[in-house]
Amino acid sequence: MRFSPILFKHTEALLSELLRLTFPADLVVSRYFRQHRELGHADRGFIAETVYCVLRRKRSLAARCLADASARRLLLAALACVQGMNRRELDAVLNEVEGKWLAQAKAVKLEDLPPAVRLDLPDWLYETLSAQFDAVQLAALAAGLTQPAPLDLRVNPLKTTRAELLARLTADDIPAEACLYSPLGIRLHGKPALSRHPLFVDGSFEVQDEGSQLLGFLLQPKRGEMVADFCAGAGGKTLLLGALMRSQGRLYAFDVAEKRLAKLKPRLARSGLSNVHPARIESENDIKIKRLAGKLDRVLVDAPCSGLGTLRRNPDLKWRQSPESVAELTLKQAAILRAAAGLVKKGGRLVYATCSLLDAENEAIVAAFLAAHPEFVSLSAAEVLRQQEIEIDCAGDGIRDGGERLRLLPHRHGTDGFFAAVMERR
Repeated sequence: MRFSPILFKHTEALLSELLRLTFPADLVVSRYFRQHRELGHADRGFIAETVYCVLRRKRSLAARCLADASARRLLLAALACVQGMNRRELDAVLNEVEGKWLAQAKAVKLEDLPPAVRLDLPDWLYETLSAQFDAVQLAALAAGLTQPAPLDLRVNPLKTTRAELLARLTADDIPAEACLYSPLGIRLHGKPALSRHPLFVDGSFEVQDEGSQLLGFLLQPKRGEMVADFCAGAGGKTLLLGALMRSQGRLYAFDVAEKRLAKLKPRLARSGLSNVHPARIESENDIKIKRLAGKLDRVLVDAPCSGLGTLRRNPDLKWRQSPESVAELTLKQAAILRAAAGLVKKGGRLVYATCSLLDAENEAIVAAFLAAHPEFVSLSAAEVLRQQEIEIDCAGDGIRDGGERLRLLPHRHGTDGFFAAVMERR
């Protein structure tokens, strides 16, 4: 891939669309590439990474742009100040005025900017996180959130082993290593195209962040049990739960969106699982849910949330979410958790999880639920994982409850940000 005015023009055009924040960034990027199939793999990689770089660092880049924070200026600032392209490389797209401005932009000292701007956070999110983390921790977290996310795979143990998959990837010149925490996780060193790899096609692996994989191990489903993935979505965690059950028992995949469940069908076909039962529900109070009251051994609630723990891969979320949208989500989260808890039989396990960093969506939801439902008690997330020979600092920020909850943070664990609470019905 060689940088060129045409490549710059494509990047600017896509960034202009993204900055409207009308639709999720990943959908906008996918649509743009479908419309421009002439772009090669390397070109697409450059364009995608560059526009995501701008979304990750929009506030500090805008500060360098002074009064003109246009898509073009933000893009030039990102290329010069973050991605390190020199003036000679950029000359092909710069005019004389922009050349003088860019020198000024590069001279801006980040340490002179207000903290929220320097950390590339909207003011409301900076203030919220400042109440949860001290200044040093927050700076480290913010820095972690501006890094691109790695590409993690999850081995399907019904088809292969991690050692066998690593050996095959190595033979195919795809550098990879075992993940630190998930026994089924593999982390790639790059981001190769995998959709046509024979072992992906035959269901030997799925793409899944290591943090997301750990939620399945917290639920710890057994062969022959009745289990539900209450907010299944496209089914990444459902497939893991089914594999941990060795395709024995009954596993419900509930979701309110038919489109999301439709994405599960081809993945399910590849997986070799026969115990998964996808079901669309109207709401958390659907009759399908009520019929199963008190009958399930384990229920996973990966609740709809702000997604602020996934900013490495979804950086637009910090500009799309607001205190008002989070408040709406917390009402939904509490209602979903209450409904899902009704499925759990005595002695059964309930796991509540989000990919959010905010206490309002995490500990506050669980604390209110436990206060209202004394029949449920907390289990130590650290101990549940330790029983499966998974050693991890669950506290995340190092100062919390010593592992009662799972708190994954990008800068500490190298995963997306996740929260999970493990509960048992007495």
